[in-house]
This record gives sequence, C-alpha cells and structure tokens, in this order.
Amino acid sequence: MLIEESSTLTAKGQTTVPKAVRQALGIRAGDKIAFRVDKSGHVSLARDGGRDDGSAVDAFLAFLSDDIKRRPQGVTPMPDDAAARMRALSQGVDVDLDGDFGDVASL
Repeated sequence: MLIEESSTLTAKGQTTVPKAVRQALGIRAGDKIAFRVDKSGHVSLARDGGRDDGSAVDAFLAFLSDDIKRRPQGVTPMPDDAAARMRALSQGVDVDLDGDFGDVASL
C-alpha cells in the first residue's frame, strides 16, 4: 500500500500527521512516533519502538472498539459448538488471570 500525504510545518516546527498516515501506522493521540533520516536525506515515520509491553494490547483493543463502533452489525454471538469446543480444549488447564505472561517472545 502506498500512501502519500502532505502536511504544513508551522513556525514552531509542528505539523499534523495526516489521518490516512495515522490509520496506516495504527497511532493515535498520545502515542510516540519516530522519525528516521537516512544518509540521502529520505525521512520515514514509524511508531516508536519504545512502546511499553501493554501498548500492543491497548492498540488492538482500541482497534476493536473503533471497529465495533463503526460496524456494530459485525458483532455476532459465538456458535454454541465453537464455545463447547473451546471449553473442551481448555478443560483442566490452570490459568492465573493475574499472572505475568513471562517471556512470550521465546515461544
């Protein structure tokens, strides 16, 4: 996907990140962004890699919330057979909902 948008730089060096770019990056007010300038002077913009561990979950939940607001008809009940299958697969599994996930990156 190619997005090209323009934005005006203010006298204070501030600009607005265009909506299409914010949506493509999955960023919203309060998120951090990183500017990268290569040797040839090309600039790229990305979500700041310094986000905390919870921010990916927060971003996903925000995405779900926004999607439900836009398309409430997309929320449908889980079929009974799927719920029964999930219960069967998780039967006997001990889960600590308050526990730490640990190093999930190594899985």
